[in-house]
Amino acid sequence: MTVVDHVPNAPVRGVLGVARKVVGEDVVPMLSPELPGGGPARHPHHAPKPEIVFMPACVGTMFGSDHACGKGSSDAFRRLCELVGIRMEIPDDIQSLCCGTPWKSKGMKSGAKLMGERLAASLAKASNNWELPIVCDAVSCTEGMEVALKNQGVTKAKIIDAVQFTAEQIAPKLPQLPREHLAVLHPTCSSTHMGVNDALIMLAGLVADEVMVPKAWRCCAFAGDRGLLHPELTATSTRDEAAEAKAANADLYMSLNRTCELGLTRATGKTYVHVLEELASRAAPVNA
Repeated sequence: MTVVDHVPNAPVRGVLGVARKVVGEDVVPMLSPELPGGGPARHPHHAPKPEIVFMPACVGTMFGSDHACGKGSSDAFRRLCELVGIRMEIPDDIQSLCCGTPWKSKGMKSGAKLMGERLAASLAKASNNWELPIVCDAVSCTEGMEVALKNQGVTKAKIIDAVQFTAEQIAPKLPQLPREHLAVLHPTCSSTHMGVNDALIMLAGLVADEVMVPKAWRCCAFAGDRGLLHPELTATSTRDEAAEAKAANADLYMSLNRTCELGLTRATGKTYVHVLEELASRAAPVNA
């Protein structure tokens, strides 16, 4: 995405449009203006006596942040942890790790199995044989990682989404933060399945006086790469929610999963960012 981001949009769209007709719409993605350049690469990190293992999601490297003050949700979570003195471990082989969902969702069983094995071996080592909780900053990846480890027979792993962890372990230690009037949220399918929506709403309440979840909220249908391959899916699925969100004319638009943020940004014309980015920009600004 970084290379494409530096090339004029129209020629790229033209080439991709032809390729989609020739190769197929289920293979070649459609480029749209709201897609950002790539984000920062993931790197190992070691601290003495770590309290958590952090698994920064690879989707943050594929799609960079749209937040004016941040470098993505992974960077935001690290800054928040540093602010309150929480030490973390990021595995040495982080650049080759993934939750496995892209393989599993496309029926690539051997790829999903291989990634699950690699993930289990790496996280067992990093967590000191599952003693430390494992935190991920994209909720669909958190859910995918939990499933992948269970499929490997891992029963002792403590998997927690970064939003839930922040609400429980970081938010109580934060000072009062600058607030806006209204924040609109987009919960996700995974955050609903994992019971993280209350934590999302609580964190949003730290940066906004009023928090709104549209009554028409539903799955954005971005579904990994489906929103890139079939933009009409997200357009249809988000139509009612987008109308409600736009009419709110809120100060902040937030979610907790990068691809869902892209889907809602496309649907509404409003910039959706990860709630941790907004929190970190106020509690632990980059230039502080």
